[in-house]
Amino acid sequence: MSTPSGFDELIHPSTRLSVVALLAATEWADFPFIRDSLSLSDSALSKQLHTLEEAGYLEIRKEGGGRKRRTKVRLTSRGRTAFEGHVAALRAIVEGAGPAAAAAPATESAAAVSGTGQQQQRAEAGR
Repeated sequence: MSTPSGFDELIHPSTRLSVVALLAATEWADFPFIRDSLSLSDSALSKQLHTLEEAGYLEIRKEGGGRKRRTKVRLTSRGRTAFEGHVAALRAIVEGAGPAAAAAPATESAAAVSGTGQQQQRAEAGR
């Protein structure tokens, strides 16, 4: 199977995908909010944000100074477009596996229901 158009290797790792997905739902997010929402350490989040910023997917602003310094992050239009394309590519992959994958569980489920029905009939006959 070939990789669908829009699949983004940079966004795909789970931590980066989680960061971008969280940011896609908001205009700006504070660093502590992202860190706490994704259960990441400061250093792990900083590394991922830096990688995404270098690619032009994020804008990072530092406001204030000293102990009141705040770091705010948002997706750029390039980042939002990349995220939407990646999500569409993931959907295409999942849908491509749909018919064959969906048939097996349905068949197993029907067999389980049929087996349960047979067990109930035997139990009623034994009464």
